[in-house]
Amino acid sequence: MTIDAQRLDTIEKNAITVIGVPYDENSTYMQGAAGGPPKIREALHCGSANLCSEDGVDLGVQTLFNDLGDMEFAQSSAPLDAIQQFVGKLLEKEARVLVLGGDHAITPAVLRAYHEKFGRINVLHFDAHPDLYESFEGNRDSHACPFARIMEEKLAKRLVQVGIRTMNPHQQNQAEKFGVEVVDMQSWRPGMRFDFSGPLYISLDMDALDPAFAPGVSHHEPGGLSTRDLLTMIQAIDVPVLGADIVEFNPLRDVSGMTAMVAAKLMKELASKMLND
Repeated sequence: MTIDAQRLDTIEKNAITVIGVPYDENSTYMQGAAGGPPKIREALHCGSANLCSEDGVDLGVQTLFNDLGDMEFAQSSAPLDAIQQFVGKLLEKEARVLVLGGDHAITPAVLRAYHEKFGRINVLHFDAHPDLYESFEGNRDSHACPFARIMEEKLAKRLVQVGIRTMNPHQQNQAEKFGVEVVDMQSWRPGMRFDFSGPLYISLDMDALDPAFAPGVSHHEPGGLSTRDLLTMIQAIDVPVLGADIVEFNPLRDVSGMTAMVAAKLMKELASKMLND
């Protein structure tokens, strides 16, 4: 399902606009996250569930919910720039963009487009990893580095990271340098809420979840959140959600489509939250 550029003209103000970004060239250890978007859609429409979120929003009949399909990168020599430019076009239409990745290296490109439109906004980041390396294996665009880029470029007014359980000394120093608020799994407690003073962007790495709930990720890190823990935190957000991404789902490591279905569930709940603000 590739993007039909003509559909850009039909996007309504505040429409939740889904785009797939099947790009994982900056992944380490293993690739495969580029295959995520079609598998999430397959789970979303498989017929074993419906398109209703838990608060009763039916995305199947909601006219402000649009899936434009997947970007293509075969002809692009600068894929991250292409992502920024395309998201920027959607924001010019006053859409709220829900991105299906792809690896986490795409998030700075998305947030650059948001910064051009809105200035600095709050970012809530769910992940097993802080992704704050200055550089990883000689690559500053690695999926291990996106939040170092985001903070260096002052794209985020406030960055809160939840679910972290792989913090090393270098990344701890980076978190302190940039004023990142880190809620690691040792200090996380059920019922935690995060109060933001203004609009929010949510970046959701699927390995924030314990591998028992989401085995289809490249980097298994035990001791993470449950699906319900994550849903409860998303549902408790009480400020406008202007955009979101779901990244690092790797179908090559999935078990019986289990992680795809979890990603589709999270997609529904994020879309509903974005619609209801």
